[in-house]
Amino acid sequence: MRKSKIAKANKLKTKFLRAIADWRKPKFATKVFNCCNMCWRIRGYLGNYWICRICFREKANAWELAWVRKSSW
Repeated sequence: MRKSKIAKANKLKTKFLRAIADWRKPKFATKVFNCCNMCWRIRGYLGNYWICRICFREKANAWELAWVRKSSW
């Protein structure tokens, strides 16, 4: 993943937290917090697991997620 996307996400997060501290409504609340915890991907985010679809598939295939398995097995 590019460093620029990580920097952009961190910049948005600091702006969001600063807006909350000043009692203002943030502009894009979902873009700040709805990103993958592993690779910082914004699209394809699965809220129940807090990771993106790509990381979810890798972890599910490696049997690292509890109660998740392939349906074809």
